[in-house]
This record gives sequence, C-alpha cells and structure tokens, in this order.
Amino acid sequence: MASTFTPVARTPNAMNRILPIFFFIISTFFIMITDDAEAQSKKDHIITIKTNYGDMVAILYDETPKHKANFIKLAKEHFYDSTLFHRVIEGFMIQGGDPDSKKAQPGQRLGQGGPGYTIDAEIDPKFFHEKGALSAARLGDAMNPKKASSGSQFYIVQGTKSKEADMRVDPTKFNQAMQQFLGNPANKEYVDTLRAAYGSGDRDAYQNYLMELKPKAEAETGINTDRDIDPAKLKAYTEVGGAAHLDGEYTVFGKVIQGLDIIDKIASQPKDGSDRPKEDVRMTITVEELSRKKIEKLYGYHYPETK
Repeated sequence: MASTFTPVARTPNAMNRILPIFFFIISTFFIMITDDAEAQSKKDHIITIKTNYGDMVAILYDETPKHKANFIKLAKEHFYDSTLFHRVIEGFMIQGGDPDSKKAQPGQRLGQGGPGYTIDAEIDPKFFHEKGALSAARLGDAMNPKKASSGSQFYIVQGTKSKEADMRVDPTKFNQAMQQFLGNPANKEYVDTLRAAYGSGDRDAYQNYLMELKPKAEAETGINTDRDIDPAKLKAYTEVGGAAHLDGEYTVFGKVIQGLDIIDKIASQPKDGSDRPKEDVRMTITVEELSRKKIEKLYGYHYPETK
C-alpha cells in the first residue's frame, strides 16, 4: 500500500510526531493481515472426473464465468454421470459430455447430444490449449460464426510437444506466404517435394521441409512470418505439449491439475472408425468446494496474483 505522511510543522513535541506514524504503520499492518486472511479463506471449486482408468482433477477459471457456472451446475445435477468419452484421438484430445452416450449401443455414432442450449464464447487469450486444458466443444464456424460452445460437451487436450521454431511462426502469415510462393510455377520442384513427403505419411519430414522453405518464401513474397509468443506459452507447448492450432477458436475454461497421465491412458485406447473407444470409457464428475489455500497445498496449483 503506497502512502505519504507529512508531520505537522507546528507540533514541537517529538512524541506527537511519532504517534501518527506509529498509528499508520500499525493500521497498515492489520489491513495487510486482513487482506491475506481473506485471500486464504476464499474458496473455489475442484472438479474430479472419475473413470475406470483413474481420476483427473481440474480447476475452472473465474475469467470464464458462464462456462464455469454451467459446468458446476451440470456436474452437481449428475448430468455427466455414466456419459462416455465418446471421441478420442491420440496425440490430440479426449472428448465427452454427450448425454446420448449414457445408453449408447456399441458402434453407435455420438457427438450430437446436449442439454438443449449453447453458451456464449468466452475466449481469453491468456488461456491456451496446453496439455490438460479443459475446453468447450462446439459446432464449426459455418454454422456457428460466433463460436458459441456446446452446453455440455467438452474436451481435454493431450496434444504433442512443439518445436520452438514452429511456435515462433505466425500461422496465418506463414500460410499466406507459402500459398504465394508455391503458387509460382517457377517453384514447382518444391511443390513436388512437398507432395512426396506428404504422400509418404512422414509428417515430420513434411513439416521440416516446410520450415526449410520458410526463408525462401519470405524473401520472395516479402512477408515476415515471425511472431512474438508469451514465454509461458512457449514453455508449455515445447516442454509439456498441447494443441496450439486450436488457440483463439474454442473457449478454454479450465485445466487438469492432477491426473495428466489418465489423459494418455484414455487417448491410447483402441477405437472404431468414428474415434470412439471400442471399450466404453465412462465418467462420473463430482464437485468439491475447498479453500484456495488448501487447493494449492493438495494439488500444487498456484492461483495467479490478482491486480
């Protein structure tokens, strides 16, 4: 707390000058203690997603209040109990929350069910698709230009680790530059090499060759494809993993803070042609309210400082 104290010039007694300063210090001390106690006693909700492969514990963000309130409401109403993780893609994400999955027959296609409403998008750039990100599923842009979220379906990111060089590239500018560069008939040899790499199924070779072409494309088109990236985001994507290409497109409203290995177990299950696990992966979701201090102690999660 910033403040200034000016002694009254006409007061000759030293004690009279000290007492106001002493009172100010003591008052400030008690205010700080009160503020700290309030911060420690403030409560939050912990979400536990229980499966036959283990439990995942998640925190929901205050900055996405509509999604947070809706998810807690549905969980308390046992809406999610016995629903499936009906769509899993290893190296990408696991998706659930379709009420039609509760009594689904083997092989039945899922993913269209919900509570009958959507939620307004609450896309916040400081929340991104790192591994463990809890995000809302939605219909595509053609039918849903405002990016409104499904009322109940969600996905949890598994993702893969990214290379730092890739993360420092602006995807929109890079695509623009490459389209112009590869659209030039004089660069047909590069197009042929890319097609061969893509056709071989070697994703790394394809991506590596694209990055090799980056300086050539920039020089020819005059488009600078570099971008600045938040250090925390760069660290998460390169060291833990995620799905950076989803950023800005879907609402991230929470994060798994314990049980990241359970995501891996579920994502690795054998699946059918619709990406549905051949053996049902059912969930039960519970909600518990704890002090934030206890949440930090139990799960090692640190709440960001509020300004």
